[in-house]
Amino acid sequence: MNESHAVQFFLSILYAFVGMAIFGLGFFICTKIAPFSIRKEIEEDQNTALGIILGAVIIGLSIIIAAAIT
Repeated sequence: MNESHAVQFFLSILYAFVGMAIFGLGFFICTKIAPFSIRKEIEEDQNTALGIILGAVIIGLSIIIAAAIT
């Protein structure tokens, strides 16, 4: 593996960790600004609509972070 590949590999790992950290922060903020307990609504009350909305938020955050990194 030459030096260029090693640098690219390191940068890929770095971007992955930065992306996961930003994603985690965004998800944490999303759960804190919700006026109700997301965990309770999904797990105990079986709120499917909230699960779908939360999935859409996760996909949206992922797309935005991926676009910002590239």
